[in-house]
Amino acid sequence: NLSSPTIFLLSGFSSAYRAWVTFCLCFSLIYLVTVLGNLLIVTLVWLDTHLHSPMYFLLGHLSFLDICYSSVTLPKILGDSFSPQKTISFVGCITQIYFFLCFGGSECMLLAAMAYDRYLAICHPLHYPALMSKKMCHCLVAVSWLSGSFSSLIQAFLTARLPFCGSNMINHLFCEMPFLLKASCSTQALLNKAASYALAGTIAMGSFLLTLVSYVHIIRAVLQKGAGTQRAFATCTSHLTVVSLFFGAGAVVYLVPQSSGSKEMADVLALLYAVVTPMLNPIIYSLRNSEVKGAIRKAL
Repeated sequence: NLSSPTIFLLSGFSSAYRAWVTFCLCFSLIYLVTVLGNLLIVTLVWLDTHLHSPMYFLLGHLSFLDICYSSVTLPKILGDSFSPQKTISFVGCITQIYFFLCFGGSECMLLAAMAYDRYLAICHPLHYPALMSKKMCHCLVAVSWLSGSFSSLIQAFLTARLPFCGSNMINHLFCEMPFLLKASCSTQALLNKAASYALAGTIAMGSFLLTLVSYVHIIRAVLQKGAGTQRAFATCTSHLTVVSLFFGAGAVVYLVPQSSGSKEMADVLALLYAVVTPMLNPIIYSLRNSEVKGAIRKAL
């Protein structure tokens, strides 16, 4: 009998009681640091006139995205930790998939926009104010949000149309598309999987290639022009670190084949890119950026 279940059961985090308590405390602290750290960046960019530049405008949106991205999964995971039966409704599951893919896809595109901003600042410094106008900044942010929303809407729609039979168990911490596709017993799941991976791959690979091309031009300009651009290149190190973490963790989860016995490893990797990376972004930017550190000191 093929149908859509009204409720899914999530496997949760399999561990002993002491480890479970440690896990809850640890990830509650991570979520608190994520929200407060990114909220601090958003507030500083909004209030401090020294940070009213394209680079920090895009950084403010990245921090807002990180708050949204971690809020899609972590509160639910922590709530399930205190529940004997970890359940989520079918509508809730599809909604979680939509927002998780939406914020993740938008972040990919925004990181590419930030790389393009650094490319213009270093390779075309004289034309930078005209090329990265306020209108251009708003356009880059709008394209990031719209591409993430459009791609995730199609993927969530395709996943919602899948028929399910037998077990309604999702062997994961939260509703994530590959694990929901595994729960479907229809041959249609293969077509939906191919279409969803093609959409997600277009966003992820497209933004990664744009970022890569920008940095190839930046590194070439630094090597050719020497000392004058090396100080400008220092503004790229924070962005490069964040890009490496975000795309690196995502690539390991989606591209490396997982064996049937690697449930714990899948959970750890999912938490790495869904929870830990959004927490690290404001720390990386505040530690490696003198202007952000100056704004924090002034605010304090």
